[in-house]
Amino acid sequence: MKKNMTCVAGGKDDFQLVTHLTLTGGQFEIGRALAEEARRLGWSPQRADPAVIRARMTWFERNWPQHHARMDGAAAALGLDPDQDELALDGWNYVPVGGACSALWCPPSASADGHGRVGRNYDFFLHTTSQITGQPPQPGELPMASRPYVITTVPDDGLASTVITMNGLDGCIDGINEAGLAVMLLIADTETATPPRLDVPQVGLGSLQLPRFLMDTCETAAQARQALLGAKQYDLGLPLHYLVADAHGQAFVWERGRDGSEHVVEFGDGPLCVTNHLLHRHPDPMALPADTPESLGTYSRLRTLYERSKGATMSTGDLRDSLRAVRPEEGPAQPFRTLWTTVFDTADRTLATRFYLGDGRDYSEELVFPASAR
Repeated sequence: MKKNMTCVAGGKDDFQLVTHLTLTGGQFEIGRALAEEARRLGWSPQRADPAVIRARMTWFERNWPQHHARMDGAAAALGLDPDQDELALDGWNYVPVGGACSALWCPPSASADGHGRVGRNYDFFLHTTSQITGQPPQPGELPMASRPYVITTVPDDGLASTVITMNGLDGCIDGINEAGLAVMLLIADTETATPPRLDVPQVGLGSLQLPRFLMDTCETAAQARQALLGAKQYDLGLPLHYLVADAHGQAFVWERGRDGSEHVVEFGDGPLCVTNHLLHRHPDPMALPADTPESLGTYSRLRTLYERSKGATMSTGDLRDSLRAVRPEEGPAQPFRTLWTTVFDTADRTLATRFYLGDGRDYSEELVFPASAR
């Protein structure tokens, strides 16, 4: 087992201090190392109905064996029997209401150099967890998004990947694997979103586990589509949707309707724009409704991305300029910021990102991470 952990962006005087954690070894050893790091950060396993715990472990063993092996490693880190059925041995994570992210997929046919790329802004609050949940901040409590991790896992028996995560080590916000499959999540319906339920884990994939599941088990968008159609999922009351793109120029958005229906949204061989409304309800980018205070600019941001990308041949610079055009402005009237902007190159299997350092401090220098450290 090889482990390397370094600070790659920010410092004690900046809003964000970013850690890059690289783990190489078996899935069991990777899970053990992740659980030890999570425990150092304050995580502890959650109690749940033993019947649910047993069903979860069975589901993971059948459908996501990589995660099942990592959970066995977590049990070893805690000195627990992996077959115990009282505690959930993976992390429970959620994305609080209010994010306003934007993403744009440029397929190879619309790229200046023939590389498919996805750009994304991850927009989130500057508050502490206590403030986000309506409580006063605790002494010494840091903002919820101030300590993100970049995690590169290189397993002996599976696909390597590099992901970015805000506050949980067994899932992620976005990432790319060594096959060139990129996955990212966004709030799906910001106008009707409510704070997530603080439920115990359920059987299947939690919201932040879904991207990691796809990067562990799939190499192409077609495989990811089939995996999602066959997977059991839960969102704890805060629906998300997911942009999935691969190295072969294929992409789609996965989302679930308010009635639980499942939708694969595709736009053919052209750019695909995603913000924070359900695309299957508003498929025409030129016929979107007007924004409201509750929509957080989701419609105007998508129109801007669509107008900048339709019929264009986009360079990496053009993609970055488009993301910059929909970035929230700094100021006291704006409760959130773009905490990182990332461009995924599915041909090169890399992610290039800049992290927010604070108002007036701009962003970090661009950091480029390969999907694999092999």
